Amino acid sequence: MGSVFFHALRKVSSAALLSFGVAFSAQADTAHGIAMYGAPALPPDFVSLPYADPDAPKGGRLVMGNSGGFDSLNPFILKGTPPWQLRFLGYDSLMGRSLDEPFTLYGLLAESVAVPEDRKWVEFTLRPEARFSDGSPVTVEDVIWSYEVLGTRGHPRYLGFAGQVERIEQTGPRSVRMTFKGNDRELAMIAGLRPILKKAQWANKDFAASSLHDIPVGAGAYVVSDYEQGRYVTLTRNPDYWAKDLPLRRGVHNLDEIRIEFFADASVMFQAFKAGVLNVWREGNAEDWQEEFNFPSVTSGAVLKSEIPFRRPTGMSGFVMNTRLPLFDTWQEREAMLLAFNFPYINGTVTGGRQSRITSYFAGSDLAMREGPAPDGVRALLAPFPDLPPGTLEGYALPAGDSSERNRKDLRRATALLAEAGWTVDQGRLVDSRGRPFAFDLLLRQGDTQNMAVAEIYRSALKRLGIEMTLRPTDNAQYAAREAAQDFAMMPFRRDLSLSPGNEQKLYWGSAGADQPGSRNLMGVESRAVDEMIQTMLDTTDPQVQVNAVRALDRVLTAGRYVIPFWTSRVDRIAHHKTLKYPENTPIYGDRPGWMPDVWYDTDN
Repeated sequence: MGSVFFHALRKVSSAALLSFGVAFSAQADTAHGIAMYGAPALPPDFVSLPYADPDAPKGGRLVMGNSGGFDSLNPFILKGTPPWQLRFLGYDSLMGRSLDEPFTLYGLLAESVAVPEDRKWVEFTLRPEARFSDGSPVTVEDVIWSYEVLGTRGHPRYLGFAGQVERIEQTGPRSVRMTFKGNDRELAMIAGLRPILKKAQWANKDFAASSLHDIPVGAGAYVVSDYEQGRYVTLTRNPDYWAKDLPLRRGVHNLDEIRIEFFADASVMFQAFKAGVLNVWREGNAEDWQEEFNFPSVTSGAVLKSEIPFRRPTGMSGFVMNTRLPLFDTWQEREAMLLAFNFPYINGTVTGGRQSRITSYFAGSDLAMREGPAPDGVRALLAPFPDLPPGTLEGYALPAGDSSERNRKDLRRATALLAEAGWTVDQGRLVDSRGRPFAFDLLLRQGDTQNMAVAEIYRSALKRLGIEMTLRPTDNAQYAAREAAQDFAMMPFRRDLSLSPGNEQKLYWGSAGADQPGSRNLMGVESRAVDEMIQTMLDTTDPQVQVNAVRALDRVLTAGRYVIPFWTSRVDRIAHHKTLKYPENTPIYGDRPGWMPDVWYDTDN
């Protein structure tokens, strides 16, 4: 996708492109949607997504809160810290996702998609009515430029896909084709989800160095209408949104205004919700859900508490260890950290014991590793790798802990493992053979009260092992910078995982990103087994082999002991003003980007 190719492409005549496109398109049938496996659940003439209400009223206002601040409104580059919601609300892609299917896309900017049986390429045909928010048409040139700039100047999350594209070319007045280098069935899907930006906006500008005021023009339903750095961003629904009557968008983007208010920390933000400054609140702690939501607007019925069931994997939440550092580069040291984390006691103190522990990365779904020894299909995939973490094949379970604060049994085991790794206690401090102490910082966001409470308990347990953990709260900008630079020893961690894992797994734990600045592989995993399991799940056309590969990946990651897991729930909790409603049918993914605020509506407008 280099500039030489793009310059050469511009010299091809329109007539030649049109002729070429007709020849290309004859090789595969066009369709309204595409699924990772099988066919899309919705027919070409579907009315709306099953979890959207096509008759939902338009109007109203939703006000949500973010902790920290922001210094960028470009969510597609590494520079700066933008509000995370922007890339989901202000930008359209060639296709859009249904949250009620494991991985299925339907046409958005593209009216149709074509792929051959082997999915070595994908071709999209743009809708003639597709428009950017400023009213200008979305063209094939905009599409090609967007893929080029994101793949060369964009955030690292976009770079992996760009490296797998052999060429991208215009094949007709409104059609574009991408040909892939390898046999990766998911690439055709990923291609449909890249945001499309307006090329002309960036003439003579450096996309990667844009300032706060350089807001990318997109084709989405919302535009930034007002902002004050670090304090708020207001998104206004575009009344002329080009896609408002498409089936994929009926009953979606109902609110006239979405405002994001910024607060120094979560506790201040919660007080703002109680005072009515915010009218929606996501709550992750079951104990707080029961004990803290008894203020007057809840008891009067002005604020409702909604629990949204889901069937997605738990994903992983906890404290991640940076294995690039000598402190955490052996499994014994990491297991000792897990043993010191007395989950029953901490869970009882922080959540009232109302939530169960995350047991693996894909727990709660059919993709999760099974208890005990690896089944034959999983074992066969892992057999070529002799250096697997202990417990991968035999079976690995997290330390049980106990309900007492002392947790003596697990701390004795931790002491033995640390001795195995070369650590000894000298005058109450754990030191290595050169007398250097086992000491590290836990990086936290300022105002992260829940993780701070967890860390205080954990620090006491580590101290009994002779380990000194210093809590290091930092402001939002510094936290983001240190995360991007991999400048941490331990920090909070969250990865949401889907029912159709694919190329994003390379970003999360692929060896290629272990030492790449801005990588999402925070723990620094470098494992041939991990890389091969990801590649197997991408290459196979057999659904059972794909499931076995994910279960094998789950085993290697869990037995690798990279994260100290926290707790999970089988519902998403949202408190909201009584006039804010959502349709009765909820998607299998629950509350994920694309559901709230997307299909919500306001009955008081």
